[in-house]
Amino acid sequence: MALGRTYSVALVGLNGYIVEVEADIGQTLPAFVILGLPDASLNEAKERIRSAAQNSGIPLSRRKITANLIPASLPKRGSGFDLAIAMAALLASRDVRSTGRTVFIAELGLDGRLRPVRGVLPAVMAAVRAGYADVVVAQANAAEAKLVPGARVQGYSTLARLAFDFGADPQDLALDFDPEPDQEEPETGGGPVSFVPPDMRDVSGQGEARKALEVAAAGAHHLLLTGPPGAGKTMLAERLPGLLPDLGDAEAMEVTAIHSLCSLTSASLDLVRRPPYESPHHTATPAAIIGGGSGLPRPGAASRAHRGVLFLDEAPEYERRVLDALRQPLESGELVLHRSAGTAAYPARFQLVLAANPCPCGKAAGKGVDCICTPTMRRRYLARMSGPLLDRVDIQLQVERVSLADFGQPVAEEDTATIAARVEAARKRQLERLLPFGMETNAQVPGRVLRGALRLGASTTQILDHALERGVLTARGYDRVLRLAWTLADLSLREVPEADDIGVALNLRQAAVAA
Repeated sequence: MALGRTYSVALVGLNGYIVEVEADIGQTLPAFVILGLPDASLNEAKERIRSAAQNSGIPLSRRKITANLIPASLPKRGSGFDLAIAMAALLASRDVRSTGRTVFIAELGLDGRLRPVRGVLPAVMAAVRAGYADVVVAQANAAEAKLVPGARVQGYSTLARLAFDFGADPQDLALDFDPEPDQEEPETGGGPVSFVPPDMRDVSGQGEARKALEVAAAGAHHLLLTGPPGAGKTMLAERLPGLLPDLGDAEAMEVTAIHSLCSLTSASLDLVRRPPYESPHHTATPAAIIGGGSGLPRPGAASRAHRGVLFLDEAPEYERRVLDALRQPLESGELVLHRSAGTAAYPARFQLVLAANPCPCGKAAGKGVDCICTPTMRRRYLARMSGPLLDRVDIQLQVERVSLADFGQPVAEEDTATIAARVEAARKRQLERLLPFGMETNAQVPGRVLRGALRLGASTTQILDHALERGVLTARGYDRVLRLAWTLADLSLREVPEADDIGVALNLRQAAVAA
């Protein structure tokens, strides 16, 4: 029986599934058929594989070749199956020896080159979890694949060299073909462009806003900055990633896997250790922010900002449905996208930072004598940020214009490194306290823990209880003020929050609303 079997990986979101690739050589006229729900790019693999094998010196059989990708009910997409199908066909014709449980992930060029593909990191992670530690990828993807612990990765530049290592006859192979190094580089992505956060010393004045930014960084709280144009809202938001601590091993693997799927870290030599920063334009569609697209949905800016910062400048200019779509991941830290081709789940535990002007013309701050907007226009403008969305934002701060006195002072404020050290110390205190509950930051603490094991005395929460009773706060807002109070206590090196911490936290949450 002329049958060959190899293995590859199909990605559905960040979840990978081992795909068994069978190739059968029949006795009928020449043909090449791929079964198992292939998409258009995978169906085109037939011509790529034939040409690649021919130009590598190991032409495929001229009889009918049937490639079956198991499980057949799982949709397969992309060109990453090329190499696995080619090796299965060569096994079926006895041109190479058995490949065992080796997983093949690469695209084939017509000249026999192995080209890099997206999502190699999550694919190799899935293979190792399934017990398939031996992986073959394109040379340009080898460094990225080797980031996975426990993977035995081999990188190849040509199909001929790979076939030789698996027992093909060297007399016919095109082993002298050596692609130039620049041709092996990924065509999409071009490697990650690291974001270097600017320094907090660049911000003039804004003492209250600087403190709010530190609190947001320490507890992973969401933040809304409302103020006139030029007050420094964007400057503050851009400096938040620099205050966040480096990612741990597990977090860095998650972030790098997402960026690998988006072709942002092709040929990456190391894990992404710094929290990512995403700042999409206000004309972005829901698919660009949340994720989507034709076929199986792809990650959007919210998932690319996982473990980092998602900054929406001029937030009221976004479509309301785009903003409201963020409500679910703000609570769960995950995006589950359902489409006709399947369902994909992507992590999306980011810090949301919103920036907004007080009105369409931006001059309603202070006395607002120069504002040309009617009260109706102002309400309609700010109403684009719905109440349920704002209720999920812990810190809502009014940013005032920088005064001449503050603007003219020499630089004497704390720099990013100094503030980041306090943030890291506060994060460590949180981790020690919350680790028994399976959490890392105050922003993740649910109400059952805040009113259970971490319950504060009635005298401490008295002002908060009155605010809830008067309807100033919702039940969700009550819990979020408590989370802020715990963060303030961590920054002040106190074991538990005091009444003053509750008051400051309540003010941070209501400042922009009151203004």
